Amino acid sequence: METTRTLGRSGIDVSPLGFGCWAIGGEWQDAGGQPLGWGKVDDDESVRAIRRALDLGVTFFDTADVYGTGHSERVLGRALGKRRADVVVATKWGNLFDERTGTLVGQDASPEHARAALTASLDRLGTDYVDLYQLHLSDAHPEQAAGLRETCEEFVREGLVRAYAWSTDDPDRAAVFAEGEHCAAVQHALNVLEDAPAMIALCEGAGLASVNRSPLAMGLLAGKRRARQALDAGDIRSRPPAWLRGFVDGSGADPEWLARVDAVREILTGDGRTLAQGALAWIWARSPRTVPIPGFRSVAQAEENAGAIAKGPLTPEQSAGIDRLLGR
Repeated sequence: METTRTLGRSGIDVSPLGFGCWAIGGEWQDAGGQPLGWGKVDDDESVRAIRRALDLGVTFFDTADVYGTGHSERVLGRALGKRRADVVVATKWGNLFDERTGTLVGQDASPEHARAALTASLDRLGTDYVDLYQLHLSDAHPEQAAGLRETCEEFVREGLVRAYAWSTDDPDRAAVFAEGEHCAAVQHALNVLEDAPAMIALCEGAGLASVNRSPLAMGLLAGKRRARQALDAGDIRSRPPAWLRGFVDGSGADPEWLARVDAVREILTGDGRTLAQGALAWIWARSPRTVPIPGFRSVAQAEENAGAIAKGPLTPEQSAGIDRLLGR
């Protein structure tokens, strides 16, 4: 397998695998008390995991200002330290939050907020530039987004940002950002259980990277979840919002989704892969544009995910077999 993939038209090379830093932000919530994190974290373990990933060749880390209401950015900045220049850092903006109470309080799609948010992110990350700056409002109005695209171009001219992207699952919205010279990617959901053919087609047609969140289906493809297995109260999956599929309120993983995981398990775990490594291999086989960003909370998870790189993508035959099993 190639040792790097390029972020769209930016010329920025990254490891074929990135690490998503949502989970290491710790517990946070919306104004109604709905959990938005993955439960409690050990910051020292998070730092060790990031540094282990670096040692194993992972050079791309994706976070957001709102993850842990600022905490994820602080932990990532601390972990990278003097190695900042060796990595590609992506973060996101658009949400308003109270760092003191760990609460999401709103959204702001104004250019003024984009600049204030970028300044704050740079401070938390301990850096003077962001490699990939991403709009985190998936359903922002396209006209607003066009203005924010121009704001991002200003950030590039000022040397604050190298490239930008939109985190959205709507190809029509993503296409608005794609018109910008320094737009490099779309961040969208993609995993074995949830293909995104229209978004992959957009990325391939527009020369963008496909940065893939939920590559392990929020843990269903990590092989650790069982039906009706309770989750901690601070874990978003314990009370899943409407957009979080594969989990049932109060009762853990959806048995129907687990049955689909079982259907493809044999193919994914062929060639000595773990289930998670097979799920990442499917994404790499899906398109040369893809860069999956699984989450992590421990050194062991970092090692397992990074270990997928050496095993490379699934074969076309294996991918076709999975499509048959899932009725695609």
